[in-house]
Amino acid sequence: MKYLNYALLVICFISFHNLKAQDMSPVQLSELISQVSDTTAVNGNTIQFMYKNRPLVCVYDENANRMRIISPIVETKDLEEEQLLNALVANFHSALDVKYALSDEIMWSVFIHPLKELTDHQVLDAIHQVYAASITFGSSYSSTNLVFPGNTKKKDIPKPKKLIERG
Repeated sequence: MKYLNYALLVICFISFHNLKAQDMSPVQLSELISQVSDTTAVNGNTIQFMYKNRPLVCVYDENANRMRIISPIVETKDLEEEQLLNALVANFHSALDVKYALSDEIMWSVFIHPLKELTDHQVLDAIHQVYAASITFGSSYSSTNLVFPGNTKKKDIPKPKKLIERG
């Protein structure tokens, strides 16, 4: 019994040791992106790349320990109200680790995460999810095949009629 307890203690120690943070670096991040992308261009803390013929950008800040992978989808001037509402619903049900967001008059698919805590698998998965969310915008609004249960499309509710004021 004494040896069994010792063996369990060693197994737990090894398991917890292997769970330590990845300590992702910009160099490692860039190498991972290069492995799966068609082309890459590095400019300071920004990595622009093509993934399956889709433009993506990775921006990181080591001091703030943050990174994001983004892909432009559509300019807001071309965005319909139904698309915007469906994107908000998707953020809850089907976009998963990626979210739809508006910035600089563009709808983006966005993955945001602390930089150092990222694993190789998370980076590669994030690239795929950002890509999937951008190409499914307007249809399934999804980043993977997994969808959380519930309403996944906005409900069409008739808009109230405006009252005409009489003078």
